[in-house]
Amino acid sequence: VATLPFNLGVGGAMRVGFRYAVENGFDNVVQIDSDGQHEPGSVPGLIDGLASADIMIGARFAGEGDYVAHGPRRWAMVALAATISRISKTTLTDTTSGNRAFGPRAVALFAAHYPAEYLGDTIEALVIAAKSGLVIRQIPVRMRVRAAGVPSHNPFKSAAYLGRAVLALIFALIRPRSTYRVGV
Repeated sequence: VATLPFNLGVGGAMRVGFRYAVENGFDNVVQIDSDGQHEPGSVPGLIDGLASADIMIGARFAGEGDYVAHGPRRWAMVALAATISRISKTTLTDTTSGNRAFGPRAVALFAAHYPAEYLGDTIEALVIAAKSGLVIRQIPVRMRVRAAGVPSHNPFKSAAYLGRAVLALIFALIRPRSTYRVGV
């Protein structure tokens, strides 16, 4: 457990975790959201996938389970998945999933370059990875109904979510490729 002096957000906390992994000789990092939605049983499949990929995403819209998102938020998720699929040259259905596993090359990259901005930790991180030549794949996973916490989006925030997601994507795309170096 990393105890931080103040809230760094998901992206800042993830960067701390990646740095800890590098400094302590860990090859892989697994991300699971703390709201109870992700089933720990998905972790072995994510880790197994790292044999042929640098990043594995546990995708809730890939044919397993009955997770549903509605309205503008879902439309944004579909548009982002299509765009990032094209950038990463693979089919991805759930680019905003917080259920992921990262192999050695991704851990090294993200220890130095994991975005801390809102939505950067999901959208921008995948663009950084793709621009760095990392292989991104997904496996279908079941996600449960949120067991704790408050959803970060409500009907009024859906439009803001879409706008921020598009901005995160634009910033990720305009950053020069030479900004990111994979150390492994």
